[in-house]
Amino acid sequence: MSLIAWIVLGLIAGWIASRIMHGSGSGFVMNLLLGIVGAFVGGILVSVIGGRGVTGFNLWSLIVATIGAVVVLWAFNALAARRQRH
Repeated sequence: MSLIAWIVLGLIAGWIASRIMHGSGSGFVMNLLLGIVGAFVGGILVSVIGGRGVTGFNLWSLIVATIGAVVVLWAFNALAARRQRH
């Protein structure tokens, strides 16, 4: 899959993840950027557990990327909240 396809898939996954997480995060643009990172993370996580990661621009890849984006967004929000307490 090309780099541009990864970015587009990540942007879509980031948007979906921000809706799942009820718009939490550091704003719309940051959620989209975290979605791009999440697409990579989701592909790696699913591959590690024995599944097929991101396989192209299809529904399965969008699901995998969205799961990764939710994980990354959750972790980012947890770290940001922890920093604010200290």
